[in-house]
Amino acid sequence: MNTALQMKIIVVAVGSTRRPKLNAVSDALAAIGDLLDAGTRYEIRGVSVASGVRHTPLSRADLMAGARNRAEALRELAEKTQEPWEYFVGLEGGFDVVYEGEKRCVFLESWAYVLDRSGRGAFGQSGAVMVPEPLSRTVVDEGVELAAAVDGFTGERGIRDAQGAWGVFTRDLVTRQDSFRAAVIHAFAPFYNASIYQAAGAKTSRG
Repeated sequence: MNTALQMKIIVVAVGSTRRPKLNAVSDALAAIGDLLDAGTRYEIRGVSVASGVRHTPLSRADLMAGARNRAEALRELAEKTQEPWEYFVGLEGGFDVVYEGEKRCVFLESWAYVLDRSGRGAFGQSGAVMVPEPLSRTVVDEGVELAAAVDGFTGERGIRDAQGAWGVFTRDLVTRQDSFRAAVIHAFAPFYNASIYQAAGAKTSRG
């Protein structure tokens, strides 16, 4: 019998139709899939849903809220339409503006929120890279959308669907897809490494 026909299939819904985001989730699942459920094939479904936050988040709170809102919107959609999606992945990229004394520091971050059908969820973050001051002024102070600002900054078009701002800042050592891949792996950690998280929770509850 063909083993491919015997493989269990899990459908993972992603709250975006952007190719770097979908590829990031696919790459992450290629790395962690067997840890989640050995011998399973994962299929990605990209669905455009609203983030509920500004076009370019300017805080960690907004980034986390945007990622979570997307995942929760997918779960609600699956319940209404009876879609067989098992996991719901919300991804959000943008800025985290912080202050070191009087100096403003602006970081580019990618966040993920993973939710399953039972309602269990977890966040993951990519790490951060400093944003050049001229670009941060354009986005933070002038309100220009990040994608448009980066295109203007580089003189190119469509950076968001290519290497992204991450690639521009790191000379493609870390691309937009790479950053979201890391965030997704981190967000899935409580799912594929459940025993560690459950043990830590049990120890905390015992004081």
